[in-house]
Amino acid sequence: MANKKDRIFLGSVVSLALLAAAATDVSAEPGVLNDRIVFGQSAALDGPAEALGQGMREGILAAFAEANHAGGVGGRLLDLISYDDGYEPMRAIDQTAKLIDEDQVFALIGGVGTPTSRAAQPIATDAGVPYIGAFTGAGFLRSSNLTNVVNVRGSYDQETEAWIKHLTEDLNYDRIAILYQKDSFGRAGLSGVRKAMKKRGLSPVAKGTYKRNTVEVDEAFQKIHRSNPQAVVTVGAYKPIAAFIKRAREAGMNSVFVNISFVGSKALAQELGPNGRGVVITQVVPFPWDTSLPLVERYQRAIKATNPKAEFGFVSLEGYMVGRLTVMALQRMQGQPTRANLLKAITGSGPFDLGGVILTFGPGDNQGMDRVFLTVIKPDGSFRAVNALDELG
Repeated sequence: MANKKDRIFLGSVVSLALLAAAATDVSAEPGVLNDRIVFGQSAALDGPAEALGQGMREGILAAFAEANHAGGVGGRLLDLISYDDGYEPMRAIDQTAKLIDEDQVFALIGGVGTPTSRAAQPIATDAGVPYIGAFTGAGFLRSSNLTNVVNVRGSYDQETEAWIKHLTEDLNYDRIAILYQKDSFGRAGLSGVRKAMKKRGLSPVAKGTYKRNTVEVDEAFQKIHRSNPQAVVTVGAYKPIAAFIKRAREAGMNSVFVNISFVGSKALAQELGPNGRGVVITQVVPFPWDTSLPLVERYQRAIKATNPKAEFGFVSLEGYMVGRLTVMALQRMQGQPTRANLLKAITGSGPFDLGGVILTFGPGDNQGMDRVFLTVIKPDGSFRAVNALDELG
């Protein structure tokens, strides 16, 4: 039995006995019962990255609850089993295997992070289980060979290209340093920054790293501070990034700080407090407070219907988009609900209009969205959307 801290059931409680009974029926697809379809999530639900897993879970749950309130899909309700992997690859391996082998889930959804996805995705691929909507822009998940993988968000290469483009064109900066997490996630961001800068005849003036799931940024700060950068781009989670920016503010650094979407915008703003003013974050989903967009208006209703005290944010909006895509694909499926039919519906049934945001998939293209948006933290900790970095004021 899993540790209570590691296992969280969402939606209707799923009986393992029922799942086992369903699995004994040779005609039944794993995770498909007479009255429900069961999905699984391995994500950071505790620790320094917990806001990311919790946000994704909250958004997916809202989309599933919205569908369930309308009767489900084909008379079946949608359930989610979530396990805490602590943003650690070895735990992600264990939790993913448990979801597939013991819980017999229909598909995996809403994983969080590059190192954990790198550990979990091969398990899902080997088992033929759909791996949907991971909260990462890692390039390896965009491989055309991974026919069971479905990405909603844009890639880290697209985000880092946007960083360097805006820093060099909007602000005419050429002294750019990078702080990154010392693992596959951080290296993916570093690779994107190097490519974007090389294209412009530049290279980082300094590189600093920190260890995943720590806030040990002192050595990185010293190295980057000495380089006197005009901008510091960061590839990491909110707690260590906030620790770095606070240290930089205390030292009087006037650099522009630019963060990757994975950082967890709301959590970063809360960690920074008054030090957050002017900090830039690229986003891969629309502004969660722009209700002129039908998607956002629907997301806000769904979130509040599930939890009246919930606050809107970029991470839960991404989770909702992942959930909505999954619901729409289930509704488009031809024939019985099978994993193969779900993936066929996503890649072969045309664009998905989520409400002013279009996701497009196809043969060899498992990423639905390409846009990158710019936001900046305001003095009160809220966010402002901007089109260019010379609008920072």
